[in-house]
Amino acid sequence: MLLVHGFPESWYSWRHQLPVLAAAGYRAAAIDVRGYGRSSRPGDVAAYRMLDLVADNVAVVRALGEESAVIVGHDWGATIAADSALLEPEVFRAVGLLSVPYAPHGGPRPSEVFARMGGDEEFYVSRFQRPGRAEAEIEPDVRGWLAGFYAAMSADTMPAPDAPDPHFAGRDGALRDRFPAGRLPAWLSEHDLDVYAGEFERTGLTGALNRYRNMDRDWEDLAALDGAPLTQPSVFIGGRSDASTMWLADAIDAYPTTLPGLTGCHLLDDCGHWIQQERPAEVNRILTDWLASLPA
Repeated sequence: MLLVHGFPESWYSWRHQLPVLAAAGYRAAAIDVRGYGRSSRPGDVAAYRMLDLVADNVAVVRALGEESAVIVGHDWGATIAADSALLEPEVFRAVGLLSVPYAPHGGPRPSEVFARMGGDEEFYVSRFQRPGRAEAEIEPDVRGWLAGFYAAMSADTMPAPDAPDPHFAGRDGALRDRFPAGRLPAWLSEHDLDVYAGEFERTGLTGALNRYRNMDRDWEDLAALDGAPLTQPSVFIGGRSDASTMWLADAIDAYPTTLPGLTGCHLLDDCGHWIQQERPAEVNRILTDWLASLPA
């Protein structure tokens, strides 16, 4: 199994899954995605395009002496996992998607879509586009920014539904202006926060943010996949309190067409975005049951 994390995390986000998967008899590897942690951090923004990340995943499988693997991803990792399976179906024979639903390629240019969101406010994905801009907000206080970002998307600490949405910021404000302050979510200990913050303090955020800066490039690179269903055996796990599952509810409804190999769609009550950390026991049970059901 290859486990692929999202933003802003690392291999460490799979710490609750690795021992359980190993105990169940599976060989599992959780990587630092290109740009994160102990992985390489090329200087060229284009080096973070999806084609390169998929090639990285194939190379990891080969380096471990395997011909194929089950791939499971969370957040950006879910998109990377889906595209890995679309582009390399002989290597990635089954796909687990956490938090971010599968939606086929196609439609308008992504930067144009995100620029239209929010009216007078700016969506976080748009704020991440210009190199250096988000870094200037985050890097002076990496630990504090991460704590707020994690809390903003966790079920037990996220802002109330009638509070300003932390996914957006005023044109003259900062994203962190809307983050909860003073309390960590239950899943995140001070030690866990130290692990995440320590890596980003060492590496900076540019490598991680460069994933967002390649969405239009991916849209062009992968145009041949427009509308393509993901046919391998698959499973989806989302949190009902996660904006990703709420905004992309139509994508979930379309799964009979877009994920014809889907064997389970699980939406967990009172769960936010950091699903394998917020609800590790349930995620582990779902994943191990799903793995046991796959063809040998």
